[in-house]
Amino acid sequence: MFLPSLRRSPGACCATAALFLCWALATAGQETQAPSHDQVEQVLRSLNRGHYLGQVAVSPDGKRLAWIVGGREGGEIRVAPIGNLAKSERVTAAATPDRHCREGQLAWSPDSKALAFFSECASEDAQAGGQSDLYISRLDASAARRVTELHGYVQGPEFAPDGESIAFLYVEGATRPAGALAAMKPPSGVIGEDNIEVQRVAVARLDVAAPNALQVTPPNLHVYEFDWSPDSKSLAFVAADLPGENNWWVAKLYTHELGGATKAILAPAEVAGPLHGLQIAVPRWSPDGKRIAFIGGLMSDQGATGGDVWIVSASGGQPHDLTPQRPTSPAWITWDGNDHLYVDEIAGGNCRLVRLQLEGDAGGENVSAIAGNPVFSFPGTAGDGRMELSLSATADHSLFVFNAGAFNRPTETYEARPGNQASPDAGNEFAGLTQLTHINDGVEATWGKTISLEWKSDAFDVQGWLMLPKDYDPARKYPLIVEVHGGPAAAVLGRWAGGAGGFSATAFSALGYFVLMPNPRGSFGQGEAFTQANRKDFGYGDLRDILAGVDTVLQKYSVDSGRVGLTGWSYGGFMTMFAVTQTNRFKAAVAGAGISDWLSYYGENSIDQWMIPYFGASVYDDPEVYARSSAITYIKQAHTPTLAVVGDRDGECPAPQSFEFWHALHDLNVPSQLVVYPNEGHGFVDPAHSRDVMERAVDWFARYMPPSRQAPAPEASAAQSIKEGKRAE
Repeated sequence: MFLPSLRRSPGACCATAALFLCWALATAGQETQAPSHDQVEQVLRSLNRGHYLGQVAVSPDGKRLAWIVGGREGGEIRVAPIGNLAKSERVTAAATPDRHCREGQLAWSPDSKALAFFSECASEDAQAGGQSDLYISRLDASAARRVTELHGYVQGPEFAPDGESIAFLYVEGATRPAGALAAMKPPSGVIGEDNIEVQRVAVARLDVAAPNALQVTPPNLHVYEFDWSPDSKSLAFVAADLPGENNWWVAKLYTHELGGATKAILAPAEVAGPLHGLQIAVPRWSPDGKRIAFIGGLMSDQGATGGDVWIVSASGGQPHDLTPQRPTSPAWITWDGNDHLYVDEIAGGNCRLVRLQLEGDAGGENVSAIAGNPVFSFPGTAGDGRMELSLSATADHSLFVFNAGAFNRPTETYEARPGNQASPDAGNEFAGLTQLTHINDGVEATWGKTISLEWKSDAFDVQGWLMLPKDYDPARKYPLIVEVHGGPAAAVLGRWAGGAGGFSATAFSALGYFVLMPNPRGSFGQGEAFTQANRKDFGYGDLRDILAGVDTVLQKYSVDSGRVGLTGWSYGGFMTMFAVTQTNRFKAAVAGAGISDWLSYYGENSIDQWMIPYFGASVYDDPEVYARSSAITYIKQAHTPTLAVVGDRDGECPAPQSFEFWHALHDLNVPSQLVVYPNEGHGFVDPAHSRDVMERAVDWFARYMPPSRQAPAPEASAAQSIKEGKRAE
């Protein structure tokens, strides 16, 4: 149910934000109203804001940096000495220098002498999107060597520690990307049995001259994440029975000896204690091969990781929690020797790297960990472009490299060196980091300032972000839009041109709105107790947290209490639908890919396994708990004008849920509109559709709670033009 912003098309998101920001600047000083279709298209034609930074990878010896320029789906690969990035050279599988095709997903060899990557250059029409194959460059001016000849979806290459082979995730014969975010295939054949695609680990040997790849994990297990054993003879991986998009929530931890047996060493559904029935992610083998560390907790989506740090013997047994009651949410881990782990975690609204020191008997009941001082902590997002909050590190962990940005700071590449942390600097939120790139120098935010807020709700301390309107004047009254994130196990972190789903907080800010982005109970950032606080309570405690945040904003800032709106995507879409049945405080609402009826949803979606940990039972065993949190149960209490948008092939939050909600509002004569987008899944991929969602949201809020009280309701907005058939789809 979560739509992590890292998974969105960066071009679509930045284009949408920049589009409306430029329009807002062009109309500064005028009465505020929704932009017309012609204004939108004019801005699109002249769009050129900022530069995207793709994956970044430091060599194990710390001497060179590799990075991707061009786009998240794969662009141009550059390599340079880490101290002189201006001397970069292109690395490519292209036969001629003037040929460009999609290339990306980097992995350094353990000896730092070679770089592996995926490239579509061998495809006949690589620029239109072809088959990716694995290549290796020796970085000595010789041509990159093709290692595989594949047919399917690939991701996540990792060298074996001995450097003799590379493993990666592979869906042979794939017709769509792996995972529930992608558009589901139209149903046909025997449902649940036919046309099932399985993701396995494939291994390519580098000592073989001809292209090769052997799928090594069992064909009946869908693999989500993996790690090499230190002796290069085995794999640890998280996997579940088929179909893969539905069963991650009941996945187990396995080990597999290459050429040998596969063994399940941990099944959360079968263990006692706080990990029982929860999820596991990011398996990491200790250097001595005796233990496997992982993150375990209540997670609502694969890829959106948060929980506690756990360890288990590589031969199986009872897992041990290293971070119980820690008031943060670890998202990524890596071993530093056998007695330490580096952890990148969400701490309130900050991204923070800490080092854990293991104490006690690692194989006994008394094992624990002590956290040292943070290597860095800042109100933004750090990541190397692989997993959520993953960092690229040297072999000795003396250097970490990653891309980082914040709401009011464009993304650049930084390095952090443990042991050399700078003293906190009140004037520099990125103190302790060294900036390596300056690709976005001179690019300034054209939206308002963003502030981290904290407030009390029930027994909880809740954190969120408040984005002020562009050119905020305390003497004026402004409307407020509340944007609720997906998940619910997720968090809003500061990132350049922020927002979620098809919506853009920066655009709303530039158009004259306050934007509150809360992290209510159920979110990451304040420990497992906080993340689990909405179990069997969807829509109640989390809504109280949100409304308490609205009250805090009203007390501190010049907001018109009569012009407060609500929006969100995925779980945020559910919260939008549910909230308008519980309160009349919101004057307009826009629900993206929402859920209106948990009872019917259970039988419609492709990921029903995620619901058991949250609701405590299936809908067939306890329908009352599902009905209690369903907007449809209280639909006659809804009076807020609501726009609903959804993709027609959404498997996570199927379109019938939005139709059911719209149908009820329409029958009750509540102003409402439903827009269904063709060939879209839970995460939209067509930039035109993402742009259209934002246009309609801007129109809807401008109609019912305009930025200026004097602004008339738009008569010929872009959304209305589409409705009247004046614009081609």
